Amino acid sequence: MILVFIEHKNCVLNKVSLEAIAAAQSIAKDLGLKVSAVIPCDKDCALAETIAQYNLEKVIVAKNPKLGIYTPDAYADAWEDVIKRENPQYVVMAHTYQVRDFAPKVAARLGKEVVGDCIRYTADGGKLTLTRRIFLGKLDADVTVGGDAPYFVTFQSGAFRGDNSEKGTANVESIDVNVGDIRMEAEEPFQEAKASVDLTKSEIIVAVGRGIKSQENLAVAQSLADALGADLAASRPICDAEWLPIDRQIGSSGQTVAPKVYIALGISGAIQHIVGMKNAGTIVAINKDAEAPIFDIADYGIVGDLFEAVPTLVEEIKKAKA
Repeated sequence: MILVFIEHKNCVLNKVSLEAIAAAQSIAKDLGLKVSAVIPCDKDCALAETIAQYNLEKVIVAKNPKLGIYTPDAYADAWEDVIKRENPQYVVMAHTYQVRDFAPKVAARLGKEVVGDCIRYTADGGKLTLTRRIFLGKLDADVTVGGDAPYFVTFQSGAFRGDNSEKGTANVESIDVNVGDIRMEAEEPFQEAKASVDLTKSEIIVAVGRGIKSQENLAVAQSLADALGADLAASRPICDAEWLPIDRQIGSSGQTVAPKVYIALGISGAIQHIVGMKNAGTIVAINKDAEAPIFDIADYGIVGDLFEAVPTLVEEIKKAKA
């Protein structure tokens, strides 16, 4: 069996968990296993019926009054209890901040390791080889796990597409789990500034780099974003110059995204930026330098001046919508 973690806040799904379901389903096919989802909650979680619409053996609602607000102590206790009951071979999770907080704690209790932030896997002879990026994405490392199950694996956002999760019908099972003492008192959840944006949820992104030349020229990129209904993002130099806020930065020190369409304007394609967006469904690059590394991963490329290309694109998009 594979257990997949469903992350939520007040029974509102973190959609990256659908990517974890897709990953678990893929692994299950290759290894001949079944998949069950686990939702930690303090009550009969309404989210369970949504997750039950996917091709899973069952959806387990792990209930305890101390699971209403996330704490690593409570989640670690709950997961340890579920794992000991279900005896899974793999525990699959999305590589979120929350998972990074509690998953190593659970694994350590069981004398196991976590292979974290994986971007893909291969299966051979009933065993997985997991690939994760190292040295800011300059190298890929293939990792295998030994010893007895369970094996803990987390996948980077965008490694699998949530909309590829197979639909089906699953039974919902509620169980009471043991949670011990909580050593911390949770404060009110952090509220992001109103201007902030979660680019991981964007379907279309228009990103700008040094080629935009000045802050005033951001209006050119914004016109394309408006025409497409896209979010505006940037490479690090743009955010370092404070032309756009830091929450718009994509790359190794910013957000990792996997939109359906990613349009790179004047971005050369430094590895630190590429690791944050290379999992996009379709990548379009516009750059004057025909040798720019961004063209190595682009599905479509325009070698030319973005200040000539973008207005033409906007005009054609408006004509198509008319």
